[in-house]
Amino acid sequence: MPELPDVEAYRRFFARHAAGHTVRRVVVTDPTIARNAAPDTLDRALRGRRFEEPERHGKWLLCWTDGPALLLHFGMTGDLVWSGDEPERHRWDRVILELEHGELRYRNMRKLGGVWLAHDREEADGVTGGLGPDALAVGRREFLQRLARRRGGLKALLMDQRFVAGVGNLIADEVLWQARLHPRRRAESLDDAARVELYRKMHWVLKESVERFDYVPRKRGWLNHVRGNPGAVCPRCRTPLARITAGGRTTYFCPTCQPE
Repeated sequence: MPELPDVEAYRRFFARHAAGHTVRRVVVTDPTIARNAAPDTLDRALRGRRFEEPERHGKWLLCWTDGPALLLHFGMTGDLVWSGDEPERHRWDRVILELEHGELRYRNMRKLGGVWLAHDREEADGVTGGLGPDALAVGRREFLQRLARRRGGLKALLMDQRFVAGVGNLIADEVLWQARLHPRRRAESLDDAARVELYRKMHWVLKESVERFDYVPRKRGWLNHVRGNPGAVCPRCRTPLARITAGGRTTYFCPTCQPE
């Protein structure tokens, strides 16, 4: 599942190829991928419009024109492809934006994401479903205020897109390992120092992932470098990693560094 760093990379890719360019035609090869508009409606709404700088909020990509916006969610297998890199269309290219200088294609094998049309900010907010602040952009004060009002397990909380938007399974495990917090530890049990450290590590992991890798990295010295490998041990203390379910997701942690 693409997480915030992956979608930020898509945002930059979209900006590089589409921002400032005019839509000649929108081709939808699979009508089911257009979630709230018929293919011809999508084409009529965007044809002749010029894309502005795209925005990202959590795992959503919001591609505004000088009129309506195209909203993209990538699900598990979504991607963006430029025709200059791949001249031939692929059978999983579900939406093709024909621009004056080439084609930008939304490719998605399993169709768990999709595209939406929004005519204004209010409609876009209705599509994205009440997201919390972006996990990379949220300031420390706002994060701590939101955290103080929440209860329950930390991993489930970090992945709740209404709390902060953009953190998924891999980032949540990495952040909690970096902060030395057990995935099932309850948010209300944290003291002030632990709350600040949770914010600091979340922001650092996301910033490092976005600025240096454009994806959730398997960086040496990070949990994700060994996460899921047979016989994996903690990169810090060499304790064998434990595997549990937390927040409904498969979760890896160090029993020594992250005691329950």
